[in-house]
Order: sequence, then structure tokens, then C-alpha cells
Amino acid sequence: MNPPVEVVLRSAELEVVLLPEIGGRLHRLRAFGHDLLRTPEDPATHRDDPFFWGAYVMAPWCNRIRPGPVEVAGRIVDLPPNFDDGSAIHGQVAARPWMVETDGTLRTDGGADGWPWAFEVTCHPSLDGPALTLDYRLTNRADGPMPAGIGLHPWFRRPVEVGVPAATVYPANTDSPSAPEPVSGPLDLRSRQQLAPDLDASWASLAKPRIDLAWKELGLTARIEFEGDRLLVAAASPADIDAVAVEPQTHGPDGLRRLLRGEPDALTMLQPGASLALTLRLTATLARVLR
Repeated sequence: MNPPVEVVLRSAELEVVLLPEIGGRLHRLRAFGHDLLRTPEDPATHRDDPFFWGAYVMAPWCNRIRPGPVEVAGRIVDLPPNFDDGSAIHGQVAARPWMVETDGTLRTDGGADGWPWAFEVTCHPSLDGPALTLDYRLTNRADGPMPAGIGLHPWFRRPVEVGVPAATVYPANTDSPSAPEPVSGPLDLRSRQQLAPDLDASWASLAKPRIDLAWKELGLTARIEFEGDRLLVAAASPADIDAVAVEPQTHGPDGLRRLLRGEPDALTMLQPGASLALTLRLTATLARVLR
């Protein structure tokens, strides 16, 4: 099999490598000469292990959905499980081929495989010095309303401190409670800290839509600012992986269940032709002179 096509963006501060043939994902994000993402030596590794490397788009839902048939807006959703916990996780486009258009926008079409709506996802990446902007759009191409969510799932290399200015949290992304609870202890990320081992939770009630990251050993910091509707941040810190996932997204865990039960932070119902937007801007800063 041929090596995957790479789309490369460079500035004096950043190097960004995207793989349009494998989910339009970020393979590499290098700031001031240092890799911030969990990047495999061989880009083709993303094909065999699409969930645990780089940074990939989650759409038309994020996080987990329970598999099996359920009626939504007059159609049957019947998603097969694709994760070892038996859930349908992270949408349908993480490994799907994307096209590169003449203006540099990446685009893919989706639907079927148990999701009874056609949809389109686009990403327009741009680089301005130390700032990377990723402008995502999820568009309903079906002839009826579609539940929708979109997010980005980056794996940031450890050791890294994480800050999320959120007042409430869903303490678990599996069997999540119907409503979030006030943050406390290791789930209080209003002051930047390393994530506790095996944490897997989602933060809501953001004072500001942002994520702060710091690699103290490298003298590097980064801030992710994002815009969209119903913004949350999911995070996971599996003990057996040398990275943590910190994921801006547009709904809470088990978003389809939330929609059907009228719970907060549910998937958004998109009318035909309507789009759900998520724009991310990551700015890296060299905190001190490296010697």
C-alpha cells in the first residue's frame, strides 16, 4: 500500500501535517521543533489504529452512543459497536477518506452503516505564525432533520498540564449521569494540572470556551480557543498510553440518549441543509528560552 498523501502547513513556529486519506486527521503538530501530538513514526499506522494517534474529527456524533436500533425523528438508528467497551464511538469519519479542494478545504461525505442520514463534513485549516485555525462544518444532506455533533479528538503527549475553566463535569463518559455535577478534586481543572490516571469525563458550564496546555519540560504552552454551540470538553487519560485526550465538542456523553430523554447537552437537531460549526484556534507560545 502506498504511503498516505500528506498536506503540510508550515510557519516559523509551527509545522502541521494532515492526512486527507485517513480521516482528514492531524498526523503531526510540531511547535518550536517539538511534537505536541502522539505521532507515529509511520503515518500509515493511523489506518490500523485510528483512535489512538494524532488528532481526528468526530462526526456526526462525539464520544459514545449505545449500539442497537432506536427510532429518532421517524428513522431507525442502528449503529454497530466499534470499540472494546461495546459502544459506537467517535462518529463515522475518523478513518474515512477526505478530498482536498482547490482552496485547501478538506471534505468528506458520510451516512449509512446504521446512520440513516446523509451528511458532509468540511475542515478548512490555516496557519498564521504560532496559531493554527481549524474551521469545521457538519452539514445535514438528508431530506429530514438529523441529530448532530462534531468535535476534535487530539492526543497530546505527556507530561502535559491541562486547564479547563469549567464549573461542572460529567464524571464518567460511560453510563454518564443525566446532569453534570460541580467540579471538585482531580475533576476541578480550573487550575492547570496533570490529569489523574484513567480519568474519562466531560466538562460543561465553561466560563470561557478554551483549553490551556503546558509542557513544562519543553518550556511550551498552548491555548485552544473554540467557537460553536453547546460547547463542552471531554478528556481521557488512559494509564497505558503516553498521551492524554482533551477534546472540544458540541455535546455531552451519550448524546443520542440525552436527545431522546430531554437531558442537557444533547445532540443538536439539524434541519436539512443546515450546518453545525466548530472553529478551533490553537496558539503555541515558547514560555522560556530553551538551552
